[in-house]
Amino acid sequence: MFVVIFGRMSCPFCVRAKHLAEHLESNGKIDGYRYVDMPSEGVTKEDIAKTAGKPIHTVPQIFVDQQHIGGFTEFDQFVRDKQLMAS
Repeated sequence: MFVVIFGRMSCPFCVRAKHLAEHLESNGKIDGYRYVDMPSEGVTKEDIAKTAGKPIHTVPQIFVDQQHIGGFTEFDQFVRDKQLMAS
């Protein structure tokens, strides 16, 4: 399972999503992750909307194995639903 997070470092939910992905990776629950800092990489919400297939209004936007999950709240719920935090 590979996670891609699109966000901005000035966004607290983006930072929380990145820390959650780091934790999952360090515990072997995911194969890895990539954090895309949108401003420095020139990525826009419109670019993400094309990939997600729907309008994007907030960041972070998170994909797991190229499937759009949503923002931090949806990612956190995804992790709980999949029981990825369990030892």
